[in-house]
Amino acid sequence: MVKYTDETIVMKRIQTRLKWNKVWKRIFFLATMFALFILVVLVGRIVFQGIGYFDWDFFNQYASRFPEKAGVKAAFIGSILLMLVVAPTSIILGVATAIYLEEYAKKNKLNDLIRTNISNLAGVPSIVFGLLGLTIFVRMFGLGKSVLAAGLTMSLLILPIIIVAAQEAIRAVPNEQREASYAMGATKWQTISRVVLPAAIPGILTGSILALSRAIGETAPLVVIGIPVIVHFLPDSLLSEFTALPLQIYDWAKRPQEEFQHVAAAGIIVLMMVLILMNSIAVYIRNKFQKRY
Repeated sequence: MVKYTDETIVMKRIQTRLKWNKVWKRIFFLATMFALFILVVLVGRIVFQGIGYFDWDFFNQYASRFPEKAGVKAAFIGSILLMLVVAPTSIILGVATAIYLEEYAKKNKLNDLIRTNISNLAGVPSIVFGLLGLTIFVRMFGLGKSVLAAGLTMSLLILPIIIVAAQEAIRAVPNEQREASYAMGATKWQTISRVVLPAAIPGILTGSILALSRAIGETAPLVVIGIPVIVHFLPDSLLSEFTALPLQIYDWAKRPQEEFQHVAAAGIIVLMMVLILMNSIAVYIRNKFQKRY
């Protein structure tokens, strides 16, 4: 009968764990490669379909019932204006709310309930926010089918995501840094603005990038508040009617003509370019603050 010492048992357990680690590592690697493969196939198919329509005329023409004359001029400008409303509104309100909840609000049941509800709102379907925007901004405030109404609706949609991300980023700043600031005679707001926020900016921007990426690609809230699909003019103010890239792409994709499928693919390329540009700017700012703090 073989007797195992404690050291032998420990070594066998370590070897077993190492084997399972290798197995899980390979599973995760295969899952990553599968996801990347699907992504490459989708992007490749979109580029292959849409590259024939992707030229300067495509940017300089309005929507048309003829595929060869269709363009994204109105939708492209409308999406840019929409994000100019969504980005500052949602980021300023989201970060301000997170600062209050983490730095000023007392730890009690009411504030815990508020934090829980904000986290739950991040998972609410986008069409619900569309109905909220229709009720408040379009009908109650009388903003109509304008850039401002759509921008405020989209801001409500992504606001919970930014708040949660900003809370986590602020919470991750070590308390020692706050205490050192107080020890130097700084006030609470000076500590927040000069110590906490600069250190939390990388995490805040990461959440903001994800939130804005969702906002620029959402269609349901725009449909609910009645944003038109076909527009042959450019908005001259934030109170003008407009259309957006997701709506225009959706309209092209549902048409039976095969040529419009290629036009929709070209529109998707434009949307991805806008998304990549936005993310690149945010990533640059985030990396700059990461190096500094």
